[in-house]
Amino acid sequence: MALFVLLWGSGAIFTRWGLDHGSPIAFLVLRFGLALIFLTALRGRRRWLPAPGTGGRVAVAGLLLISGYSLCYFQSMAYGVTPGLLATLLGIQPILTLLLTERRFSPWRLAGLLLALAGLALVVWESLAVARFSLSGILLGLAALGCMTVGALMQKRIDQAPGQVLPLQYAVSLVLYLLCVPFQPFTIEWTWGLLVPVLWLGLVISVAAQLLLYRMIRSGNLVNVTSLFYLVPVVTVLLDYLVLGNALPGLALAGMAAILAGLLLVFRRQ
Repeated sequence: MALFVLLWGSGAIFTRWGLDHGSPIAFLVLRFGLALIFLTALRGRRRWLPAPGTGGRVAVAGLLLISGYSLCYFQSMAYGVTPGLLATLLGIQPILTLLLTERRFSPWRLAGLLLALAGLALVVWESLAVARFSLSGILLGLAALGCMTVGALMQKRIDQAPGQVLPLQYAVSLVLYLLCVPFQPFTIEWTWGLLVPVLWLGLVISVAAQLLLYRMIRSGNLVNVTSLFYLVPVVTVLLDYLVLGNALPGLALAGMAAILAGLLLVFRRQ
């Protein structure tokens, strides 16, 4: 869990760096193209396609959880929605997952998720304060939330090794991105500012971190797994402070404490 949160939290830093040197759709094509090539090479002669009869379900889960979520996320930002507002919208996912999957749950469990969501809002407060409430951007942000929630629920029902389903999911995602190329700006600056983020996101995030996520989804409680995403902005803010030297606001520290307290309630024994 700790390794996943650390890796996933670094993704925002490299994404922001890479988008300064390439358009979103170009960045997505390069990232998932590289991930697909590496995954198929990594599998070698081992089976890298889903079990017979499950390909359609696996592909739809990937279209929702990977490509649909990514496209809606980037397009929402393109319409002016700030990353902080998007993070807060997506923070509703563990609460939705709890309500959809657990008929009987402890009130403390729900309280922990709400406390963690409030802490998340404090961590990204500066971004929320300048948020633009574009109707199209908000709808796309809610679409990203829906894709991630439904996709995670579908992925939970796929009882196969992560390495056996990811290649197909990345393949259909890459096809979707390529279909979008004629309708989106496609610009690339071949500099280290693009190559390093593509390598990091394509290999470390889309392979290592995604395999960890799928392993946790397969074997763990889905509410507990999705609630780990509350920690991702915490890691991003800390990396922003340690690597880029940006200030660490007092509200962010209070929000981090609230997130940790909320997760303690979520993970406590019933």
